[in-house]
Amino acid sequence: MKFLYKNVFWAITILIALSFAFSLVAELGTASPTLPLNEVAAKINDGGITAITVRENTLAITMKDGTAATAEKENEAGLTETLKNYGVDPLALAKVKIAVEGQSGGRFWASVLIPTLLPIIAMVAIFWFIFRQAKGGANQAFSFGKSNIRLFSPSKDSVMFKDVAGLKETKRELEEVVDFLKNPKKFLDMGARIPRGVLLMGAPGTGKTLLARAVAGESGVPFFHISASEFVEMFVGVGASRTRDVFATAKKSAPSILFIDEIDAIGRHRGSGMGGGHDEREQTLNQILVEMDGFERDTQVVVLAATNRPDVLDEALLRPGRFDRRVALDSPDIADREAILAIHAKGKPLEQTIDLRKVATRTPGFSGADLANLMNEAAILAARANRSSITQQDIFDSVEKVMMGPERRGRAISPKEREITAYHEAGHALVAASLVNSDPIHKVSIVSRGFAGGYTLKLPLEDVRLRTRSQFAADLAMMLGGYVAEQEMFGEMSTGASNDLQKVSELARRLVTQYGMSEKIGPIAFGTTEETMFLGHAMGGEKNYSETAATEIDAEIKGFISRAYALAKKIVSSRKKVLTAIADALLEKEVLEQDDFNAIVQSFKLKPIAA
Repeated sequence: MKFLYKNVFWAITILIALSFAFSLVAELGTASPTLPLNEVAAKINDGGITAITVRENTLAITMKDGTAATAEKENEAGLTETLKNYGVDPLALAKVKIAVEGQSGGRFWASVLIPTLLPIIAMVAIFWFIFRQAKGGANQAFSFGKSNIRLFSPSKDSVMFKDVAGLKETKRELEEVVDFLKNPKKFLDMGARIPRGVLLMGAPGTGKTLLARAVAGESGVPFFHISASEFVEMFVGVGASRTRDVFATAKKSAPSILFIDEIDAIGRHRGSGMGGGHDEREQTLNQILVEMDGFERDTQVVVLAATNRPDVLDEALLRPGRFDRRVALDSPDIADREAILAIHAKGKPLEQTIDLRKVATRTPGFSGADLANLMNEAAILAARANRSSITQQDIFDSVEKVMMGPERRGRAISPKEREITAYHEAGHALVAASLVNSDPIHKVSIVSRGFAGGYTLKLPLEDVRLRTRSQFAADLAMMLGGYVAEQEMFGEMSTGASNDLQKVSELARRLVTQYGMSEKIGPIAFGTTEETMFLGHAMGGEKNYSETAATEIDAEIKGFISRAYALAKKIVSSRKKVLTAIADALLEKEVLEQDDFNAIVQSFKLKPIAA
């Protein structure tokens, strides 16, 4: 109705505008002065008029001086009779050239038809708009169950497998699917059948959608893509109808690939008690199950799906015959990160001295999307500084910006708080440098970033998948280094250690309840990972241990923290000169890079301590 009212409004507006335009033109066409008949008679008697042209009841008068004027005569009487009635001398009238112009056929019919047809045309136009809108609403109602599926169009910017760094095993799995679609005969001769579905599983930013784009660029067959959220509507049955339409479209172009992004939006576990058996999401999922491997099995449509929540997907969706292949995408290792950085460095003016390997070393746990953002931030930092190329320091600064946020050098801070922050970060760095099993320090800073007043960047030299108890003990002691340093140097603690205490408590609890690293309790895992899910949030977990066990768990957690505290206190109290030297350097320079920090520590010839 909104669009109907809009159309009617514009129709009326255009009609009024046309009327004003015609009126204006008519007024401009009769711009000559209009004289009364008695004045016309007087001018004829005086010889001031030389010619009169009669057009129906309008008189076009030509004056003796060449000017023009108009007048209106009586309807029923002729011009001569009218002028005689006004006392015009016949001799004077005889000197005036009088011409009569008859009305043309066009003008006659226009004068008859326009007043009649114009209202009819206006009404027809209004009703046409009304019926057009009604027809559009009807078409929209009939297309309500149609999907918004899109066909990928190859272009010069298409992504290929060579443009995706790392993920070698994942690309090999997808290359087989692409090869099957391009050369099905060699597989069919061996009795192999085309995989029905490939599920890409991984954390956000690991490259699931990028790989799907690479498959689209490599496959050479029609590639359709749609988001799973586009299936779901508030009306039951619409999602199932759109699912049928999606698969019907893909089957018409078979062999083809159908990519469904974020499939967990419709593929969650059924029977959760939410919405009952007629829940729209369940109806849509049921239709997908039938389309992928139902009664009709002869199809050449490969379904490619992506999700970062494989744990919530329905078991029927994951069984063989539907998603035959489940490909996990991990965070890239150091070599893959270096390759990804090289790809995103293309088109950016880098200094020749830049070492991307050092950047890869500083970015453990970064996803492909994080690394792309990192290089973009480095380019922005260089442009902001009006440099013509990107430096190594720009990239290092962008690493910290992505991890913790932008620098806040303008943040107002008192000299006392600055000193406390310096000793706090020096405590972290000193404890880490004093322990055998601790990772090396890459940077120490008292420049505020995000919500942190300062930070100590401690990173491994290579990617680590497994960690030992001694490494965790070193981590706990390092986290408490700032707390202990404040206590040793100022005799009291500040709120700056609150985040450290939260991390220490969380790690110690995992050591006891998940990793089985408590000697007293032994190799037992406490608590369950099965949780009731509601709209993606955990409603709660089952407590599968007694109150007595809970008391022992708490005691062991406290024991881990107490031992780490004692170790950190031993290091800080016995090496106060080193602590003071690090803090003084931070107060002077604000930032200590790895080489600067190592130079300070090595000057004291510290011997590492085992945690």
